[in-house]
Amino acid sequence: MRKRYGEILTKLANTKFVRTAIEEQADLSAFKEKPSFSVITGVTLIIMGSLLGWPAVALLGIIAVKMGEPLIAVIGGPLVYGFSYILFMLGMYFSGTEYSLIFLRWLVRVIMEKLLIWANLQVV
Repeated sequence: MRKRYGEILTKLANTKFVRTAIEEQADLSAFKEKPSFSVITGVTLIIMGSLLGWPAVALLGIIAVKMGEPLIAVIGGPLVYGFSYILFMLGMYFSGTEYSLIFLRWLVRVIMEKLLIWANLQVV
């Protein structure tokens, strides 16, 4: 089974993104620095949007069933979910791609190193 995936893993490991992440030993040291106000605002909005989304829709569904008013869920659900999506997207805008890219590079490096060892392949 390991040989079966070896070719795929080798191709993935040779992509520029994975290769540079492994060569540069991508880590999470950037998270030790104090984040800017924009990043803090963005992360706060992302958390609020995530917490508001589906739980609020589910709560509206429960309320609609208990009260026998389906329009509460039919109208309120999409409105609340849309608002949570806007909060989430604003959070992504404010926090920017910098921290997401740092985390993604680290995650790719860690996963690919483990997979390459599992498949008995050389680390790039």
